[in-house]
Amino acid sequence: MPIRRLSPETVNRIAAGEVVERPASAIKELVENALDAGGRNIEIQADGGGLSRILIADDGKGIPKDELPLAIERHATSKLEPDDAGDVDLLRIHTLGFRGEALPSIGSVARLSITTRSRDEAEAWVIQVEGGATRPLAPAPFPGPHGARVEVRDLFYATPARLKFMKSERAEAMAISEEIKRQAMAHEAVAFTLSLDGKVALRLPAEHPGDEGRLKRLSALLGRDFEANALLIDQARDGVRLTGYAGLPTYSRGNAAHQYLFVNGRPVKDRLLQGALRGAYADFLARDRHPAAVLFLDIDPLYVDVNVHPAKAEVRFRDPALVRGLIVGALRHALHAAGHRASTTVAADAMAGFQPHTGVTTGPAYSPSSPSAQGFSGWTGWSQPAAAAQVLPGLNERSARVEPSWDGPAWPQPSAAHDPSAHDSRLTSHPTPQDPLDYPLGAARGQLHANYIVAQTRDGLVIVDQHAAHERLVYERMKAQMAEGSVTRQALLTPEVVDLDPAEAERVASRAEELAEMGLIVEAFGAGAVLVRETPAMLGDTDVQGLIRDIADDLAEHGLALSLKERLAAICGTMACHGSVRSGRILTAPEMNALLRQMEATPHSGQCNHGRPTYVELKLHDLEKLFGRR
Repeated sequence: MPIRRLSPETVNRIAAGEVVERPASAIKELVENALDAGGRNIEIQADGGGLSRILIADDGKGIPKDELPLAIERHATSKLEPDDAGDVDLLRIHTLGFRGEALPSIGSVARLSITTRSRDEAEAWVIQVEGGATRPLAPAPFPGPHGARVEVRDLFYATPARLKFMKSERAEAMAISEEIKRQAMAHEAVAFTLSLDGKVALRLPAEHPGDEGRLKRLSALLGRDFEANALLIDQARDGVRLTGYAGLPTYSRGNAAHQYLFVNGRPVKDRLLQGALRGAYADFLARDRHPAAVLFLDIDPLYVDVNVHPAKAEVRFRDPALVRGLIVGALRHALHAAGHRASTTVAADAMAGFQPHTGVTTGPAYSPSSPSAQGFSGWTGWSQPAAAAQVLPGLNERSARVEPSWDGPAWPQPSAAHDPSAHDSRLTSHPTPQDPLDYPLGAARGQLHANYIVAQTRDGLVIVDQHAAHERLVYERMKAQMAEGSVTRQALLTPEVVDLDPAEAERVASRAEELAEMGLIVEAFGAGAVLVRETPAMLGDTDVQGLIRDIADDLAEHGLALSLKERLAAICGTMACHGSVRSGRILTAPEMNALLRQMEATPHSGQCNHGRPTYVELKLHDLEKLFGRR
């Protein structure tokens, strides 16, 4: 078959397959054009999942009449300016769009109409394209002083085969809504209105530029819970700045859908950024939990390549290690500054679990001399659901122990005795506070079921899982010890050769220095293998082949050796679990208070090693509402 030159219409339709994958991608391109034109009020309408009709209206600078025919030609754009020699620098992109493909691509597969009035012209003009065929310019009415209205009808009518790959109208509408949310997150100073099938689905007023306005915009899009549990991120390194908000570990999600990443205001899906985000939370979340975060990376355009894919959703960094280090460092700094703070949703979930009861059944009479008289409850005959009724008998002297408010001398020194009534040698002593109620976690008042410490604060109460809390304290101490010195290694009796794909072997060998810091000594062994000489001692007799392959997979997907870090973390977590205060251990008042003070002084003590909360705080006004006092 001879080589033929494709017709312009065919070329445009091929390009449309890359740029306009679905209605949401067409809307993305048109909204970015509106933002580049300086629009401050952008209205989006979509009918039939965007396949029947799309309308994007903005109040930007508009397109001059003489430039309208050029706007629908391929690779014609106002966003790239050649230098004196006529060369265009594609490494200094300051706009969202620059390829000049969106409008001609859409016009080649749909019925496209562009109505615009520029700031310098008194009249508005319209140009229409149907399946690649252009109609002449014509005068048109326009509602505003300047701007543009781009209408797309019957998307993909000129390529019927593409329609077969579209999802349901509802699924396409959800994708459109998600795309507008991403654009709105990146531009809080711009007002957005989204209407789906004639109904307003999203109305976002313009917010004040900056952190406060951005958080208000994120609250409107992600909910009040995100606003209440988000940590401010603002760090810079070597000319690269990271801002945004990241959720507390106890506000984690079951998937990565609540992770939004932006580079120079452009929404991206980048493995490097996602891997760095996951790595920052590796010590705080189980593998099946994901942090919620909205992060904005501002970097000199010279150091990031956005011309990787026609959809511009992928980027490539000149110094990926700098970007990864900045993200991990900034997030860990914010998590460290959060201290023992836990998600507010924990208290809300706890309050939702309370059930008010008004009737009391007859039961054993209460007597001050009964075995549980010194506990929180001496009755076993409350009218309760069957499941709860079986718990109440456990509230005896051992499982519901009340101690008076601690207002004595300094905390007793830990004792080495193994008697349950002795002080735990693993709890650090502190000077006596003048008023324990003023501490964030308050003063211990008792112990429930030999596992839960109940403390009183100035404006509420706190319930602490003593085992989970102390496990976190021991784990943080072990991490600090590992950071102070190198990880102890054990030499393999016979070095083990692990066969890999050549690219995988090269990735693992290139990270030999990083792996050595974690106790794993590897070196290249030919084109498609690595040689393992030493492994971390705490791993014991481990599957070296499986470990190296897991590391290779992590390096390919995330750019981080998460498998080894997670295995070391798992070992530390297991050791911490065995070295911490066990469930069922009766603690004295000084020991309980010492544990509370250590939690307040230890970062990340608000969640256990798997991201679950270690304590629940209930405010007094919540308790009063529970009993109808408010």
